[in-house]
Amino acid sequence: MTAPFRLRWVVFALGVSAFWLSFFHRIAPAAIAEDLTATFDVSGAALGALAATYFYVYAVMQVPSGVLADTLGPRKVLAAGGLVAGLGSILFASAESLGAAAAGRTLVGFGVSVAFICVMKLNANWFDERRFATATGWANVFGILGAFAATAPLAWLVSIVSWRTVFMWVGVVSLALAALTLWKMQDAPRAAHAQPARKEHWYRGLAAVVRNRATWPGFWVNFGLSGVSMSFIGLWAVPYLVHAYGMSPLVASHHTSLMLAGYACATVLVGWLSDHLQRRRPIILASAALYLACWFAWIAGVPHGWTYLLALVMGTVVSGFSLSWACAKEVNAPAYAGMATSVANLGAFVAAGILQPLVGWVLDLTAGGAGRGSGDFTAALCVFALFSAMGLAGALFIRETRCRNIWAAVTTVEK
Repeated sequence: MTAPFRLRWVVFALGVSAFWLSFFHRIAPAAIAEDLTATFDVSGAALGALAATYFYVYAVMQVPSGVLADTLGPRKVLAAGGLVAGLGSILFASAESLGAAAAGRTLVGFGVSVAFICVMKLNANWFDERRFATATGWANVFGILGAFAATAPLAWLVSIVSWRTVFMWVGVVSLALAALTLWKMQDAPRAAHAQPARKEHWYRGLAAVVRNRATWPGFWVNFGLSGVSMSFIGLWAVPYLVHAYGMSPLVASHHTSLMLAGYACATVLVGWLSDHLQRRRPIILASAALYLACWFAWIAGVPHGWTYLLALVMGTVVSGFSLSWACAKEVNAPAYAGMATSVANLGAFVAAGILQPLVGWVLDLTAGGAGRGSGDFTAALCVFALFSAMGLAGALFIRETRCRNIWAAVTTVEK
């Protein structure tokens, strides 16, 4: 095994470790929702707002993360992000008020917000263009393992130790990872590729990405699929299953674990299949249509014995949205891969930031904040379905790239 080959996997491991932490923090509020409600004595809307603080800052930071990854390089950006996220997790763990908890979660969101874009930039630098989706699929698997750890395993763990203890140790791990990243990571395998985009030109690159109409369908795909999925899994799935189906929080967390397991398995297959067939758009379209159908199934009413199957199907079919990142990258100049993927990924966090408090407000309105039965959740499920339909609409406008960069052709056509 050559030194550059070994270094590629060291870099990949460090990047996906940061991604693991990002997903863990994203999903964790669902498993500790009842603990947070009891600790801070909050309503459904307030709980949604607390969970959503992560998404607000994450959304705001997506485009700056792309700029930073393209200019400073992912190594420095990931290390700084790990430091901030670690301090935020420690603050969240020690918070004595809702305001302090929100401040801690905001810092966590700020810190981990750079992970995804930096991993995409590293993949673009270290892997062949026609292996990008496959590498991204594997990165998603490790991210989903972080999300999985934040479901049933976290629900079990906080039944043994305090949620505060868990997040204190997660903060310490994040600080250690930041130091290791600064020490061991390299931005690219060759010096020529390691050079970031020139700082005086980053704003021109960002303007070109934003003006490119082919960039924006990826934004809406992420808005309607990824944003909805992370909002449901990350906060409202467990309360829904507890109150509508009478499950315990631990049993309800098994459903979110199944969603994540389905996504983890399918995202690798989707990336490999897309690279193998050299097609992106048909897979994204099928994914969006099937995911919307799953929401109609929840609204119609799912018998108790079928909830596990639907949870697995939902996690599996939503995985097609992950190709939208490759599509955004492949319709923009290669030097601005970070910015292009950041604009597409922004949609997910805009949707999540809207949905988490919105669904809490709808539940407060329809069920007095308690969510007493399946009927009380009908309006909330319809909101999820509406947002998913926006994702399907965005998928209709995805530009087929055939797994290669078509930026020159796109810009020629638009001129």
